[in-house]
Amino acid sequence: MIGVISDTHGLLRPETIAALRGVEHILHAGDVGDPRILEKLREVAPVTAISGNIDVHGPCSYLPATEVVTLHGHTFYMLHDRHALDLDPAAAGFSAVISGHSHRPLIEWRKGVLYLNPGSAGPRRFSLPISLALVTIDAGSLRPQLVNLP
Repeated sequence: MIGVISDTHGLLRPETIAALRGVEHILHAGDVGDPRILEKLREVAPVTAISGNIDVHGPCSYLPATEVVTLHGHTFYMLHDRHALDLDPAAAGFSAVISGHSHRPLIEWRKGVLYLNPGSAGPRRFSLPISLALVTIDAGSLRPQLVNLP
């Protein structure tokens, strides 16, 4: 199982760590805010993280803007803002596009590609939920699930 989070904005809730226990890899889709968050997440599982718009300057500016990760034969393309997508994920052979930025959780399938935004695991914004996602990989397929945190 893969854990997917985004938009922590410098806040790592204990509920986030609890929800990610047992995952084999964590994908952080940007707006990390504090590199200590990545250190704490690495205590749970290996982490692949990208930068978000708040990470352009400051302690997380070293993170790449995009990343490609292959896990169990599935290729995940990571970018913070889905509206900045400048390629055709299906033509590129990606299994999933992982993004954040909007703070709105989303699971959508297009041309056989999973588009997943886990929502925000950081500070509450408006009336949007605090959430993350889990992706189960079995029998060659991806099964995403959104998890709302208290």
